[in-house]
Amino acid sequence: MDLRIFLLALATFATGTAENIVIGILPDVASGLDISIGLAGQLTAAFSITFALAAPLALFMATRLERRTMLGLALLVFLASNLLAAASASYAVLFVARIGMAAASAAACLVATMLATELAGPAMRGRAIGIIFMGISGSMVLGVPAGMLIGGHFGWRAVFVALALLAVAVFLICQRTLPTVGHGRPTASGYRQHLRSLPLVAAQSVSILMIGGHFMLFAYLAPYLTEVVGVAPGNVVLFFLAFGIAGVCGGYCGGWLADGVGPRFAIVATPLAYLVALLAIPFAAEIPGLFIIAMMIWAMISWMISPVVQSFLIATGPQTAEAGVGLNLSAMHVGVGLGTALGGSALAWLPLQSLPWLGGLLAAAAVTAAFVAVHRSAQTWITQPDL
Repeated sequence: MDLRIFLLALATFATGTAENIVIGILPDVASGLDISIGLAGQLTAAFSITFALAAPLALFMATRLERRTMLGLALLVFLASNLLAAASASYAVLFVARIGMAAASAAACLVATMLATELAGPAMRGRAIGIIFMGISGSMVLGVPAGMLIGGHFGWRAVFVALALLAVAVFLICQRTLPTVGHGRPTASGYRQHLRSLPLVAAQSVSILMIGGHFMLFAYLAPYLTEVVGVAPGNVVLFFLAFGIAGVCGGYCGGWLADGVGPRFAIVATPLAYLVALLAIPFAAEIPGLFIIAMMIWAMISWMISPVVQSFLIATGPQTAEAGVGLNLSAMHVGVGLGTALGGSALAWLPLQSLPWLGGLLAAAAVTAAFVAVHRSAQTWITQPDL
């Protein structure tokens, strides 16, 4: 495996921390800005929706800019947005800063994924994508718990200062280490061809629905842990640490599964296993020791889906692979925004205990979409040459 892929994962680690950190410091942000938990949770939804809209635009930019240059520009925008967040005096300013972070993160993740697949080659493509997403899930292991500790000692604004410093370090390392590479391919026709293929659209739906079901609970995991499971507030960071460790394993396991048994099998098996794991959460909630095991299984499977779906998209529609990856990054964050928004809305009417069951409905729909993708891909397999 090319070591430069791990460097690209460092960039996604930084941006992944920015996306997920509000989840870990949700009560502090809410009290600091004098807003409700539900409204503070929408900062994650805003990030995800912006990411979803920005990813296709970033792919168009990739046809005009050299990729290392594009990654550097994205990291600079990310730096400026975090400094704005640290200085924000109101919810509106923080909201705008989150939009800037999300747009920069979309560009960084897109470039990192495309470069990783090129550096790895077809035989290890799934694992390369898995390593990129290990950077994102790794942010749950180190980034979010570290942010919670920083926020606990220095206040939630210091978390964004720390992210800005991390962006500076990643920028300098990438500029010195990554190779100069060409532009991406023109994508307008690729988008049209991709969206006309039912198997590919169904696969994109798997990402939206499964991740949406995941974030209905995960976006509100901190209050779920304290109010439903009965975890002491001081121990919540340990549960997030365990979640992150499992997530890192899941990112690589998803790539390994796609490479080992094929993406067509993996895209069905993963959401099906996830549905079972999610529905086990309420039954384990009364025993914290059992809950942490169930939570780690749930976390691991949740992070498997991205390399699995992207491997399926590349294998099934190789000629539209770059468009497929860009759209999948959007689909993932549509799922994050959908789940976070639905979860926040549900909490206005229903107790926290309902979130796993509501998320299970979306996960069940993801299983159905996976069967459609596999069944139709067997009938309408795209035969263009691979990348």
